[in-house]
Amino acid sequence: MREKELRRSMSVFPIGTVMKLTDLTARQIRYYEEQDLIHPERSEGNRRMYSLNDVDILLEIKDYLSEGLNMAGIKHAYELQKQQEKIAKNKKPLTDQDVRQIFYDELLSQGGLTQQKPFKQGPRM
Repeated sequence: MREKELRRSMSVFPIGTVMKLTDLTARQIRYYEEQDLIHPERSEGNRRMYSLNDVDILLEIKDYLSEGLNMAGIKHAYELQKQQEKIAKNKKPLTDQDVRQIFYDELLSQGGLTQQKPFKQGPRM
């Protein structure tokens, strides 16, 4: 994890500070936690401690609500975002051979040409 992300994920803000930063009530913040949208850590005294990432999510939730999205829609938006991040992590990068093949195919289609592919194709999976 990069240092910037590490700092943003550190839970250092008590709920009072988060209330001031987001203009939300403590009850609203706890509700969003119950809805599994934010995940504050607990201090040794069992107090909720929030990170900058949590504050960002709370501000996004406020924006979604002001745009007319309900809680189900907000949860759905975050689920889609998680799925897209998961897909992006699992996606294999293109190899040089892949790029050459795509480029060659595009040139042939733009020129209206058809020809045997000069690039060796490996077994398809």
